[in-house]
Amino acid sequence: MFRTALRNVLAHKARLLMTALAVVLGVAFAAGSLVFSQTRSGAAAEHASAGYDRVAVNVGVDAVPDGSAPTGLDERLAARLARVPGVAHAANRVDGSAAVADHDGRLLGDGDSHRGSNYAPGPDGTDAAYRFTTGRGPTHDDEIALDAATAARGGYRTGDRVRVGTGQSAATYRLSGVFDSDGHRLTDGGTLTLFTTRTAQRLFATPGHVQSIELTAKSGTSAPELADRVGPLLPKGASAVTGAMLGRIQANLAAADDDTMGQILLGFSLVALFVAAFLISNTFTMLIGRRARELALLRLLGASGRQVRRILLAESVLVGAVSSALGLAVGTGVAAALNQLLGTSGTPAGPLVLSPATLLGTLLLGTAVTVVAAWLPARRAMAIAPVTALTSSDTPAPATARSRRTAIGAVLTALGVLIVVYGAVGAGPDARTVIAMGTLSAVVGVLGLIPLLARPFVSLLRPLLLRLSPVQGVLATRNTTRDPRRTGATAAALTIALALASGLSVLGASADHYLERATTHDFTADYLVKPAVDSARLTAANTKAAAKAPGTTVSGLNQSTGYQLGGQSAVLTGVDPDAAGRLMRYDLVDGTLDSLTRGQIAVADYKAEEAGWHVGQTLPVRRGETSGRVTIGAVYRADPQSNLLPSITAADSLVARYDKTPQTHLVLVAGDGGASPAAYRALTRALGDDPALSVLDRRAVQDEYSGGIGDQLDVFYALLTVAALIAGLGVTNTLALSVLERQKEIGVLRAVGLDRGQVTRMIRWEALIVGAFGAVLGTVLGVFLGWALGRTLQESVAGYTLVLPWGRLACGIAAAMAVALLASLWPARKAARVAVTTATAAA
Repeated sequence: MFRTALRNVLAHKARLLMTALAVVLGVAFAAGSLVFSQTRSGAAAEHASAGYDRVAVNVGVDAVPDGSAPTGLDERLAARLARVPGVAHAANRVDGSAAVADHDGRLLGDGDSHRGSNYAPGPDGTDAAYRFTTGRGPTHDDEIALDAATAARGGYRTGDRVRVGTGQSAATYRLSGVFDSDGHRLTDGGTLTLFTTRTAQRLFATPGHVQSIELTAKSGTSAPELADRVGPLLPKGASAVTGAMLGRIQANLAAADDDTMGQILLGFSLVALFVAAFLISNTFTMLIGRRARELALLRLLGASGRQVRRILLAESVLVGAVSSALGLAVGTGVAAALNQLLGTSGTPAGPLVLSPATLLGTLLLGTAVTVVAAWLPARRAMAIAPVTALTSSDTPAPATARSRRTAIGAVLTALGVLIVVYGAVGAGPDARTVIAMGTLSAVVGVLGLIPLLARPFVSLLRPLLLRLSPVQGVLATRNTTRDPRRTGATAAALTIALALASGLSVLGASADHYLERATTHDFTADYLVKPAVDSARLTAANTKAAAKAPGTTVSGLNQSTGYQLGGQSAVLTGVDPDAAGRLMRYDLVDGTLDSLTRGQIAVADYKAEEAGWHVGQTLPVRRGETSGRVTIGAVYRADPQSNLLPSITAADSLVARYDKTPQTHLVLVAGDGGASPAAYRALTRALGDDPALSVLDRRAVQDEYSGGIGDQLDVFYALLTVAALIAGLGVTNTLALSVLERQKEIGVLRAVGLDRGQVTRMIRWEALIVGAFGAVLGTVLGVFLGWALGRTLQESVAGYTLVLPWGRLACGIAAAMAVALLASLWPARKAARVAVTTATAAA
């Protein structure tokens, strides 16, 4: 039986090539995803923990007894700890946030981490945490040192003047040196600036205090032993942790961050294998139909139906095993290449991780998918009667769409749609789980219904094809509807790929629209000023400084908390009442914004509706020991998730009665001439050329809040390209096998006058019909699922509405048809070469 299966595979290797290629791609995607994610996780973990091996014990502040913010450790503690037996050196560490400007004054670094720290040289005059490539560490208060990546991005060399902002102030320093450092100190895309200890204390702590102390051990002293020795000397709220423990914590955090992308990649690889399963099943179905006489002859010679099935399953095991091995090799190679290409200073390339579980798992997965996909075709082969060996043709009778499979598909589709709708409109907190269950049922059901839907879809296209290509178009429609099961199986792969792509497009476009309304829709100013680093805090002084730029209208959004307004907790946001209407879009429902100048407040509609307030109503207000009364002068439409429009707006003078130091959330600026390079430069100069403050125009605001969604969608679309490629292989394989089955028919068409070009166009039309069918069906399914998932967001994200990205959806359909057209090139060429004499050849 095995020898028979092996001979069959070798005899039909050309026909099985596309199936094998689909398995190779699917397994390569899965293996590459696992190997790449494990390799990157290992590299990230190793990089994040690098440097902790030279730290025996780290002494840091946990908390203080009264729960207030810790002031740090007394720097004299390091001197006492240095005298503990077994301690080789004690280094004080002071850390904070520091933003570095380039030569044009813009913030350097594309990551979220802009760190500052102190240079703490030991007795030998060097700091073991930093390895200088040029220059030296800072020794004067007007000096700094930069990490090598930041210096290269900014084009800085030793001796240059560098502008640095720390949230408290901005100053210009002389660059004393450029260094490399441990992984946990340098993050990918971030910056690291070193100051003298005294400067770092002034900027990030208080004079005489540090945040942590690093202890190195003498030879023969273990880290746990040293931690036990220094523990009794520590003040309350401080603790000693070994460097090994800190390294493990950092490694676990870094690996967990990288695991997320690995899971996404693995999810898409499973989708690719799922799509490949349809190609495999379709190919085996057509091959079994093509080999009906051969299989019947085996039955005639004494083979049972079960033996025939075992032969076919053995063929699938051979194809799956060999293809999976090739896919594993390809995926590992791709992962190795990506590991080298995507290595950065923040996460350098690490050694390739090839775990036994990954190797064995992907081999078994690819083989299992192939065998499962071939199971139903092999089962049908059991029903081939031995008398079929005496018939005159190998060409099987066309399959019809009327079957028990269609009935089951209809039931599953209806049930799935009902479950998805229920999950979208009334399932509550378990809505997404319910939608996932309904989606699975609906997708499986639609795949069963595809053969039934093929005929009416082609009927709709028939009038258009009659106009575009009266002869080849009609022939193509007849060929695609002759075997609706084959047409449906071919289109299924495209349906799945387009369902995912269109669903993501709907969610992405809806999220983009929502974020645009939550940001720039309410933003009518030219510029928005916000902190660029964690430690930066806007104050009233920043608002006054921005107002010094010529020809500007400025207002800060000054948040003040802790109010009781009308018996309810409330947050008031103070603004300049004369400027607010120009800087923000207040869509008034009732009242007038001029009421702010009269000491009244304006309330968002959702807040007014929730509290039962209305224009003209006077409410008691209290904050701490100060109380009074305030009148509602306006109600305006606002999104609860808006980053700009507050729930309650008041004049700065009103807020000042209750809170002398409100927190400035943002500063809005409008210029007389609008946004321009000159206006931007004047504003940044007025703000003190401080890189710790970001000055964003309207486009930058939109990119900051919503640009990440587009980037993520681009990654997902790129991953779905693999599924589309496999679907294209399915179209190629189906058309190629169809040409083999219809050689006599094509020969007859050539005999009655169809030339090679017309035959080529007929096959291409068939591919376009299949591509359009799969793409349209997948798009409808994806839009439906995108709507359902979007509904689950509306309860938690007020203002979220469904947006259909017609352009993206149309591009998806066009791309699917282009894939189908490209897939038809080889089968069309093969069909055009069928000789006229084939029509008269003996069976």
